[in-house]
Amino acid sequence: MNPKVLFWVPALLRLCLVFVAALVVWWMSGVVEALVFALAAVIIALFVQLRYLHELGEWLNNPHSSRLPDGWGAWTDVFARLYRLRREDERHQAEMAEWLARFRQAMQMLPEGVAIMDDVLFLEWCNEAAERHLGLSLARDKGLRVTNLVRHPEFIDYVILGRYETPLTLSFRGRKLECRIIPFENRRQILVTHDATDTERIEAMRRDFIANASHELRTPLTVIVGFLEIAMSDPGLDVATRTAHLALMTEQAQRMQRLIGDMLTLSRLESDEFPLKRERVDVRALVQSVAAEANALSGGRHTIDVEVDGPDVMGSAEELRSAFANLASNAVRYSPQGGTIRLKWTRGADDLRFSVMDCGIGIEPIHISRLTERFYRVDKSRSRETQGTGLGLAIVKHVLLRHGGRLVISSVPGQGSSFTAVLPNTSLPG
Repeated sequence: MNPKVLFWVPALLRLCLVFVAALVVWWMSGVVEALVFALAAVIIALFVQLRYLHELGEWLNNPHSSRLPDGWGAWTDVFARLYRLRREDERHQAEMAEWLARFRQAMQMLPEGVAIMDDVLFLEWCNEAAERHLGLSLARDKGLRVTNLVRHPEFIDYVILGRYETPLTLSFRGRKLECRIIPFENRRQILVTHDATDTERIEAMRRDFIANASHELRTPLTVIVGFLEIAMSDPGLDVATRTAHLALMTEQAQRMQRLIGDMLTLSRLESDEFPLKRERVDVRALVQSVAAEANALSGGRHTIDVEVDGPDVMGSAEELRSAFANLASNAVRYSPQGGTIRLKWTRGADDLRFSVMDCGIGIEPIHISRLTERFYRVDKSRSRETQGTGLGLAIVKHVLLRHGGRLVISSVPGQGSSFTAVLPNTSLPG
């Protein structure tokens, strides 16, 4: 039915009702009484309308569906419509608030920094990553100009000049950041920051690894190729010279084989395709085997003591053997003849420890933090003499990381070194 009809028909019926009542009063009491009655009815109706207008005005100052008055007459329909509109509006607001909360939560979870600015670069919102990257604080800096908060000449030029086609890379607060500004709407801009520090570090490590590996392989290859050229150009070499050349080529080929083997081991340890396979490891037998290998490498030039006073562990026997053997072989290579090397497996208060202690040349403190880097050598000439690949301690580090452990190094120059593989108590069999 037409809304106008729905409004006027009840109103006219009420007027008719008042008119009929006034006629009845006129018939029963007279015309004056009828007029007084009609006037009183109109005043009461007017008071009711003014009262509902006042309540409507009060409600509009603070609209909420739970505070809407009930109404009477035409006001019942008015308030019912307002109630439906307000409930729908509250539902939309709740949905918008939920979506906004989800959006902000998603933005907070991003590793990239996100900051929203207006057209004059005043900060409106930013996530925690942007606060870390740029040193911002949403609670403190909201409403302030970003160029006043991030005081870096390259960043200010990038923002003001508006050349947003390519991202800006800058060093800020000790990190390497990539910044990009994305205009949206008419009066908003999004500043996105990406911390490229780890990427830069990994890329530098990759370049260094390739360069070092190429250098390490080039030396034995040069020796082998040189001797082969000599053999090809001079078929009349005497047997002793030829035998010496073959021995040197064999030694260099074995060096390349060890280097490639260590590189493949490192690659496997770092790959997600080879998850750790846990098994019960007989540590006593493992340490005894490592000691036997160390004795063979030493050739009787050192005294190797073994102490096993700890339990078995859960882990990869092959990987732990590789780590322990690398520590023991390093001690043999860098200890002078007649020295003593101690291999010790013990259980501490809250961890398990395999320690290798030698009485070798020792290491200066400035080198200790870099010993687990690939191909890092304190003394390159001595490393060639000991036939090390420069990857042993890097392998130890990655094996321990896979087992939840760490490597602890202490050394006194001229007195010796101690390398300790620390495993957590969670490695104990259940």
